Amino acid sequence: MKPRTVALLVITAGCVTPRDATGPDPSIEADYFVESTPENVSWGWYPIDKEPVLTIQSGQTVRMNTLTHVGATQDEEPVAYLTARGIPREQITQDVLDFWASREGRDREGRSAHVITGPIYVEGAEPGDMLEIEILEIETRVDWGANNTGPRGGVFSTSYPGFEEGDPALDIADARHMILTGNVDGRGVAFFSEDIQVPLAPFMGVMAVAPDPVVGEPGVAQEGIQSSRPPGAFGGNLDVKDLTVGTTLYLPVFHPGGLFYVGDPHSAQGDGEVSGTAIEQSLVGTFRFVLHKDANISGPRAENDSHYLIMGIDLDLDRAARQATWEVVDFLVDKKGLTPERALSLASIAVDFRVSEVVDLTQVVTGFIPKSIFLR
Repeated sequence: MKPRTVALLVITAGCVTPRDATGPDPSIEADYFVESTPENVSWGWYPIDKEPVLTIQSGQTVRMNTLTHVGATQDEEPVAYLTARGIPREQITQDVLDFWASREGRDREGRSAHVITGPIYVEGAEPGDMLEIEILEIETRVDWGANNTGPRGGVFSTSYPGFEEGDPALDIADARHMILTGNVDGRGVAFFSEDIQVPLAPFMGVMAVAPDPVVGEPGVAQEGIQSSRPPGAFGGNLDVKDLTVGTTLYLPVFHPGGLFYVGDPHSAQGDGEVSGTAIEQSLVGTFRFVLHKDANISGPRAENDSHYLIMGIDLDLDRAARQATWEVVDFLVDKKGLTPERALSLASIAVDFRVSEVVDLTQVVTGFIPKSIFLR
């Protein structure tokens, strides 16, 4: 029997702080601003040969609009689709309408759902270098987002690596939960229900450099097309909720200029993203880009004031944990001067390994190394 489909508006009375749907005024001044217009975005992949939307020097800052796929990629016209689900017309941005109108000419084979802004070309970046992306500011552009659930979504999908033949589906309908957001006592919240408010913690699910896709690797079904669904050494759809303001992400460079992409904006997500989606909500972010020559790394890593974040990525969750542990050991040897034996010992007694996401084909485990344990 075909699953029934339900669209839900989740709202609580009052409390929503109205503002212009184009987003707040930035508190951090950037060198450049990139809008999420049709010509500045790609749909579900990271083109290697796309003309850069912007070329910058190392050390410069860029403010970038991102666009959630919700409302912009369905068959139904956006205003009719979103207003029927309780979203005010003034909260539907022009780039939603413009992208929806541009869908027909876009090849979809081998691609995913994300709408991704970029690429940014960093002068001097070459393969073998490392790109540092400092996350300076992230704000919501609108006061609504959405989360999807379904009987075979997320960890219950038949394509989930842990699925076994005969595993039952959840007895629920396919549903898109529209969620309003706003400010309460100076803090951003999602109004999940009349008695549940979820704190907002916006971050970009996708931050990537242009990959070097090889047919047969996760998300690469045809030459030159890397689907945006699985993350990899290039970063991508990491869905690590800790990659928010105050965090710096490091990515290896595979192509001249690095070619940085950003998208899949989320305003709140639990570790795992178990339904397959977070609160998918259009955001605007400000980033500082710093090029490090001849500082090649094997994959994404990050740091904030309190921790180093070292990521392991694999199709299998157990192997992702193994990879994260291996990367943590290498980091402690290279950066802190430990022997491999002592590094593994420290990883076991002081490092937290957290499951960051499990629903994007390749899965991510992040080792959190506390900076406070190092006296110098």
